[in-house]
This record gives sequence, C-alpha cells and structure tokens, in this order.
Amino acid sequence: MAELRHLNVILVPDGGRESRTYRVSYRALRVLAAVTLTAGVLLTAMAGSWWYLAARAVRVDELERRLAAMEADRPRVQELAADLEGIEQQYARIRALFGSETNPVTSDLWLPPSALARGGRGGPTPVAEDLRPTSWPLTERGFVTQTLMEGEGEHAGVDIAVPSDAYVRAAGPGTVVDVGEDRVYGRFVLLDHGDGFRSLYAHASTTFVERGQQVRRNEVIALTGSTGRSTAPHLHFEILLNGEPVDPLTLIQQP
Repeated sequence: MAELRHLNVILVPDGGRESRTYRVSYRALRVLAAVTLTAGVLLTAMAGSWWYLAARAVRVDELERRLAAMEADRPRVQELAADLEGIEQQYARIRALFGSETNPVTSDLWLPPSALARGGRGGPTPVAEDLRPTSWPLTERGFVTQTLMEGEGEHAGVDIAVPSDAYVRAAGPGTVVDVGEDRVYGRFVLLDHGDGFRSLYAHASTTFVERGQQVRRNEVIALTGSTGRSTAPHLHFEILLNGEPVDPLTLIQQP
C-alpha cells in the first residue's frame, strides 16, 4: 500500500522559543479547499440575493409612492371625467343642431350673425330660391298643442311646445320688419318674405335680429321662452298672406 503524502507546516515563534510542526495530508487540504470554495460560492450567492432583494425593496417603495400620488389625484381625475362627459354631451347637441341623416329637422341651419354682420348685410338670396316660409321654425320637433282657429276664440297660428331656449329659425328668407316685446306675444320677431307672405315668431326668451336685417332660411333668429301671455315655454308661429292668417301646417310639414 502506497504511503500517503503529507504537507509539513513548521511554525517558528519569535524570540527563539521552540518551533512547532504540523503535518497535514493533501487529502485534507483538498477537502479544506473544496469547503472554502463552497463557502465562497454560498457567500457570493447570498450577497447577490441580498442586493437583488434590496433593489426590489427600493422599487416597492417607489411604487408605493406612485400609488399614493395616484390616490391623491383620483378626485381630480373623476372631476376631469365628469367635465369630459359634459363636453361630449354638448358636442352631441351641437352635432344634432347641425342635423343628421335621421333628423332632417335640424339640417341647413344658419346660426345668428355677429353684431358686425347685422343691419341688413345678410347674404344675398338666390334668385331661384323659394321665398315662401315653408321650413319648420324650430331645430327640435316639438309638439303642436294648438292649431289655427277662426271665428270666436280666434287663434291666428299654431303653438308648438318645446323647452325654453330651443333654437327658433326663420321659416324662409326675408327681412325683419318688426322685433320687440308685446303684452300678449311677449318677445317676438316678424319677417317679410315677399309676395305678401309674412311670418311671426312669439313668446321668445331672446331675439338675435334687428329691424331691417336680412335673414336666410333656417337662420336662428331667437330662443324659445314663455314671455307675454303664456303659461309654459312654447313657440307661437303665424303665417300671414296679404295680412290674413294662413294655417302654417298647410305650408309646412310637421316633422
């Protein structure tokens, strides 16, 4: 059997004292080296894990700060969402105002001109255009609550129930011959369309036109209301031919 090899380690103390000799086998050295290497690997892995966990902890702290900031901003986000919803509703009303394929009532609408554009400076009326008041006088369908009545209890036009501040538009192109406020009609607008036709719009809350101003068909001239002798918001609409009342529903198709 071969003799095992050993390593002798001699320690010589300072001061001349007796030296000491230690005998270690190469197998023990290899075991010691393996243990040392394993311990180093484990310590390195532990150090790496600690660094990773520390980095994750910092990341968690940052995420918690962001979450707290988002929670603080939640009321403002909800307020912005409510504002956005209101803007979308207003946009939908504007789209409906300018009409769609399914609602021809609000098509071909002219908004009231600015103050600088008033005073008879409206756009020219095409020669071939029908000047008669034949368009529905509102941008909403409304509901006819009273029709023309002759004789006793005469009612010279039609009453159309609509909410306050609905758009009133000219039933045809013409000139504003009178605008003002009356004890019975409240705020009103009277248009002359030529060929003996005139149209009257009464009980408005606001009027947008001036006497002598030219208006286009479907141009907004007022907002509905309940001024004058009125019990609820509605539009009183008359058509006159040579001064005599004409049933508006014979000229205008109710939508």
